[in-house]
Amino acid sequence: MSDSDNLPNCNNLAFVEALYADYLRNRDAVSHEWRRWFDAQENGDKPVNSAGFRSSFPRASLFNPPGGSGNGNGNAAPAPAASLAAPSADEAEGARVALLHDKVNQLIRNYRLRGHRIAHIDPLERSRMTPRELEMDYFQFTEEDYRRKVNCSTLQNKGARSIDEIVDHLRNTYCRSIGVQYMHIGDIQVRRWLQRRMECTENRLDLGREEQQRILKRLIDAVTFEEFLHKKFIGAKSFSLDGCESLIPLLDLAIEYAGGQGTKEIVLGMAHRGRLNVLANIMGKCPREIFREFADADPDLYEGRGDVKYHMGHSHNWKTDAGDKVHLSLCFNPSHLEFVNAVAMGRVRAKQDRVGDDFQELCLCLLIHGDAAFAGEGIIQETLNMSQLPGYSVGGTLHVIVNNQIGFTTSPKEHRSCIYATDVARLLQIPIFHVNGEDPEAVAQTVRLAMDFRKAFKRDVIIDMYGYRRLGHNETDEPTFTQPLLYRAIRKRKTVLEGYLDHLLRLKGITRAEADALVGERREKLEKHLAESRSESYKRPEEKKRGIWRRSSFEGGADRDAGETAVSREIAAKTLDALTRWPEDFTPHPKIVKLLETRREMAQGERPLDWAAAEALAFATCALDGYRVRLSGQDCRRGTFSHRHAVLYDYEDGLTFSPLAEFSPDQKPVEVYNSPLTETGVLGFDYGYSLEYPDGLIVWEAQFGDFANVAQVIFDQFICSAEDKWNRLSGLVTLLPHGFEGMGPEHSSARLERYLNLAAEDNLRICNPTTPAQYFHMLRRQVVNPIRKPLIVMSPKSLLRHPKVVSDLADFENGRFEPLLADPQPLNKRGVKRILLCSGKIYYELEQMREELGRGDVAILRLEQLYPLRNETLRAALGDYPAGIPVIWTQEEPENMGAWRHLRARFGGDMFGEHPLVGVSRPESASPATGSANSHKREQRKVLEAAFGIA
Repeated sequence: MSDSDNLPNCNNLAFVEALYADYLRNRDAVSHEWRRWFDAQENGDKPVNSAGFRSSFPRASLFNPPGGSGNGNGNAAPAPAASLAAPSADEAEGARVALLHDKVNQLIRNYRLRGHRIAHIDPLERSRMTPRELEMDYFQFTEEDYRRKVNCSTLQNKGARSIDEIVDHLRNTYCRSIGVQYMHIGDIQVRRWLQRRMECTENRLDLGREEQQRILKRLIDAVTFEEFLHKKFIGAKSFSLDGCESLIPLLDLAIEYAGGQGTKEIVLGMAHRGRLNVLANIMGKCPREIFREFADADPDLYEGRGDVKYHMGHSHNWKTDAGDKVHLSLCFNPSHLEFVNAVAMGRVRAKQDRVGDDFQELCLCLLIHGDAAFAGEGIIQETLNMSQLPGYSVGGTLHVIVNNQIGFTTSPKEHRSCIYATDVARLLQIPIFHVNGEDPEAVAQTVRLAMDFRKAFKRDVIIDMYGYRRLGHNETDEPTFTQPLLYRAIRKRKTVLEGYLDHLLRLKGITRAEADALVGERREKLEKHLAESRSESYKRPEEKKRGIWRRSSFEGGADRDAGETAVSREIAAKTLDALTRWPEDFTPHPKIVKLLETRREMAQGERPLDWAAAEALAFATCALDGYRVRLSGQDCRRGTFSHRHAVLYDYEDGLTFSPLAEFSPDQKPVEVYNSPLTETGVLGFDYGYSLEYPDGLIVWEAQFGDFANVAQVIFDQFICSAEDKWNRLSGLVTLLPHGFEGMGPEHSSARLERYLNLAAEDNLRICNPTTPAQYFHMLRRQVVNPIRKPLIVMSPKSLLRHPKVVSDLADFENGRFEPLLADPQPLNKRGVKRILLCSGKIYYELEQMREELGRGDVAILRLEQLYPLRNETLRAALGDYPAGIPVIWTQEEPENMGAWRHLRARFGGDMFGEHPLVGVSRPESASPATGSANSHKREQRKVLEAAFGIA
């Protein structure tokens, strides 16, 4: 039962409740019979709520007191004499006091748990229904109860108080401009920390005149900037901050406070709402540059490149009032609103790792969200889930939600199924602060509390700042088409600046003349910047490399081969051998022992290296050469196909040991992390990591190549286009297992055609290597080559253990990655009648069929790098074959997939006017592959026979 109104009329109920209160304090304070009965209730199926006896005991239990013989079906049984005797005056008084304490404790708990539901967090002052458990008649207090003073042991601000005083205190703490959700946190110490911080101050800062004036100035900055844009660039889209201008003082206070806590860098991620205001008033971007972008006065500089002004990033060195220096970086962000969150987190983790910030205190991730996007986009749940995982934690992210209380045109009741946009965040053990954006001093209190919580517990924290969108989704939109009532209410509102100025005028913290002077000063500066932006002498600031990129030789632009990827045989053998050792107190799995013994034979030159050994050698030699290595992905420690075993698990106690992490005292870190079952968040994180670690080998591996479909936004909007849009470089490696082996539509194709379709202007490297040595050189090329390009790898599955997919140690000490491999067979090239050109796994099947057929008139060439594909590479490979010999592109994929259409679009019907070009593939298909293993074998046979011209 949950309500005392539903309990039976029992004359001894108050006495029983008093006994129970005594029992809770000290079991020995009640008689043996009652103690045994209370114990049964505690240990039975029906739980007892220690905060409220009356609402805890089931109806039948009240009629089956100790000493009776009730059968559990509600049949009454005789009670012991003590329970039937009329209580004495002292006993009755004790019972009333105990019951009152119980009700007051429940009252306090209800306000902590549900007070946010009646908090004044909505600037539009729309009414909300009061939960029944917060109404005073719910507790059935008597007039005598109201006259009593109660000592509330559970309240942080202790002392005897009346019920009215207790309620006032609770309302001031939980129901004014700040509503807090924190009772879902399981750790009582965390809850008590929050209660102490909030209840001892009634959740309010006592700001001095200087602090109030600082907030006012920042509001003036925000409001004046928006008004200036609207007047000077009529009809231009700016996605203004109007209605949520308190974001600017919020960020100002957060940065100042972070600097005082020892933070040296802050990485910010946000969508386009309010971005220009943040760029101008927080990020230090000169307004004249923003105005020049509005005028779009330099089109020649942006043909085929660049991005709109409200997607641009910026960096800035901030000096706090206390003299602390904080470097700010605002991430570039596409219109896929929340996907930048994972990127920003990855950047922060990379910065922390670079400086050895093990306590994760020097760099802060600050993410600014929209309410509709926070509730609606799955990337939110992914990144929240990642926040406490070893490979992805950043010491707690500060989340700020600019709550417009509307999506594009969609109201909350249409875009979410929960009460708050933040409800998804309750999956974490963190507080959620809802704050009225028209109360800047409440915003200031929330910022301080949130920052202190993050520092104390290294967890995320949410500030949900309620405002509204004074204009439409953009400045050309008419919001009253779909929200007439909402916008009628909005148009009646003063701006937050006017409201706060009125507050300060009443406090005599500032005069009207002083405020007008500040507004005039800001407008004058903006006018000056506008004039400069329109001047014929205006010079656009030179784009410069920033941060770690500025101190390095890494660059973008046209791709080229550079750097030495080979290693000496001595180093290769010594390194590979070191990777086969384990500590004396470690017990590997018996099968792992055999694998390591085999790898030791490879190190000694007694057998060639397989794929996994080549990868381990690449990682280790990169670490020896001074490059950090990070690999993450689903089950990547073992490897989806049980081939890698980069981290070993003790067969006796399950503890882990990573040979790659401890093989040499001279190495850089090699970290391998199993990721959560998510692609978008993890790929975004690792991409962000690569932005801050150009001198590292950063690798993300998909469990199967098609899993990358889920992360296509990260590929499209960041990896493939960032250099063109934002001049941002990355050397991220993505391993996408690919190959048609009868595993069905979803585990065959990594969708090679998608990446080829995205390839232009040397923005990517797309490879499908077929030997361990090629894989080794390709990975090392990513770090030794100063040209930074993302690498897309169609990595193998069955080839991981194919007996012919091996390389001798000599292949690692000589050579480099070859974009095209010539036919290894000693053919009479003048006698060749067909040239098969292919990529990846199908090469070995073609070679096997050639042996079976004895076809010495067929040459087989392998394209190991499909992009960039240089004409001179192919021309040289075909140069020794007679003109007129057809080149037959052979692929496993259907005709509309794979590389065929890309090659046909590039070369047409012939190559260089000398060799007819035709394609052999599966027929075009809507699905990548058949689900039948036997059908797959039949289809594969047809492809191979067609390649050799067998009818």
